[in-house]
Amino acid sequence: MIAVSVLDLAPIAEGSDAATALRHALDLAQHAERWGYRRYWLAEHHNMAGLACSATAVLVGHIAGGTSTIRVGSGGVMLPNHAPLVVAEQFGTLATLYPGRIDLGLGRAPGTDQATARAMRRHQHSSDEDSFPQDVMELQRYLGEPEAGQAVQAIPGTGTHVPIWLLGSSLYGAQLAAYMGRPFAFASHFAPDMLMQALDIYRSTYRPSASYPQPYAMVGTNVIAADTDAEAQKLFTSIQQRFLGMVRNQRGPLPPPVDNMDALWSPAERRQVERMLSVAVVGSPATVRDGLRALIERTGADELIIAGATHDHAARLRSYELIAQCAADVVPAVRP
Repeated sequence: MIAVSVLDLAPIAEGSDAATALRHALDLAQHAERWGYRRYWLAEHHNMAGLACSATAVLVGHIAGGTSTIRVGSGGVMLPNHAPLVVAEQFGTLATLYPGRIDLGLGRAPGTDQATARAMRRHQHSSDEDSFPQDVMELQRYLGEPEAGQAVQAIPGTGTHVPIWLLGSSLYGAQLAAYMGRPFAFASHFAPDMLMQALDIYRSTYRPSASYPQPYAMVGTNVIAADTDAEAQKLFTSIQQRFLGMVRNQRGPLPPPVDNMDALWSPAERRQVERMLSVAVVGSPATVRDGLRALIERTGADELIIAGATHDHAARLRSYELIAQCAADVVPAVRP
């Protein structure tokens, strides 16, 4: 049986604020725990008016403190923005407070525009991405058992063995995760073009590790469920408008849904947004069941992690409740 998890970017809805977004994140996590979701992950983004997840470790602690059994983690922390020791201390502290419940997903993108990246790390150079594998290994050492004579330790952190995941939207992350023997999460909820190729590379080149003797692949997707196809499609227009803003390099709060997108985008923009959202599953419970089944069969995913921002919080709760019901119907049939 595969697992189903939640990916949250703490969206700030138009007409609302960050405080409300953070309250809604905890509320959704508490519901997700009751509905049987495996994990609740939060993604690091900066300088984005529509997202309240910039202080990712702080938010992970907020969610973990308000829940009791669901795993909570980052999907992910953008490691080039941080010193590995600091990340190890943050997540080592979280793992000490909430043992057995913390995940650490790592990405190598800045999680923002270049101007903001420079503001976060003024010494950053274009070659910083080349140090990502070394930074991951350094972080892994800090979270492992201390070595004899180790001069620098993460306290708390050392010996916590926080599970490290590698994230990616290209082939690089798949190759590195396979080489290091780590679980891999592909960001097909916004960049699906290389999904199948990345999964193939990850599985075919995987080098077993002590913690993960087998490859473990998580697939990200947007899912919006509602009582009818028409209602779900209307809710989905908020995500479509957000991605249209990405195409236009415009950031802002999550817009309310509209009856029709035709007046908002050009044919070229529509094609681009639809390509970015090509693995999304949107519709009634019957439609969502079929869509989840098809996605699992196509990718062979070990786990799905589901994003599903809606302008209305009640609609978001209802969507994730229906998704959990659909997953319970689909998963045993597809992956016994």
